[in-house]
Amino acid sequence: MARRSRRRLVGSALALAGLGGLAWQRTRAERQLPADAQALRPPGALSEDRFLAACVRCGLCVQACPFGTLRLAAAAGPVAPGTPYFRAREQPCAMCDALPCQRVCPSGALGPQGLRIHDARMGSASLSRPDGCYSFIGAAACNRCWRACPLRGRALKMIAGPTRLGGRFTPSVDSTVCTGCGLCEKACIAEHAAITVRAAGRPGPSA
Repeated sequence: MARRSRRRLVGSALALAGLGGLAWQRTRAERQLPADAQALRPPGALSEDRFLAACVRCGLCVQACPFGTLRLAAAAGPVAPGTPYFRAREQPCAMCDALPCQRVCPSGALGPQGLRIHDARMGSASLSRPDGCYSFIGAAACNRCWRACPLRGRALKMIAGPTRLGGRFTPSVDSTVCTGCGLCEKACIAEHAAITVRAAGRPGPSA
């Protein structure tokens, strides 16, 4: 009886070690994949390496999102297959106070409970295409990005003054405050967004 219990324990330990090894190999392989800088992780996501190691690809965060923002990456997707992401231009994060996506995560990939949405850092916005910004080139007095920002006046300001392209206002982002929700990018009225969000920890943007 004792011998059988020992065999079970050894078998369980070996199985766990095998799973751990597979997860490590998967994470290592996924690090080599090119990641689109505009494919953003859900709020609270750990740094990319830690996120890939912790995420179990269950899809619960995708199901919990009430706005249909999140999706799971396909095999040929912009980030590691099976992992959740969103694109700001298509559907930004709505900045839910309750963080339903984070609350259902079973693995801690979306960080510890108790995160305040305004402290989330999904990425950072920037005026990546100044020549496409109506205010920057003087084509119109547009402030759609500023009006869409949930932290306007802090994360995003409209700085008055002549611009190098003949405009009178410059959208300016404070990256220490910006959550990377992408509401500004979605609101931009230019055909190709003049203000875009780069995912945390990735080079870009790929506008």
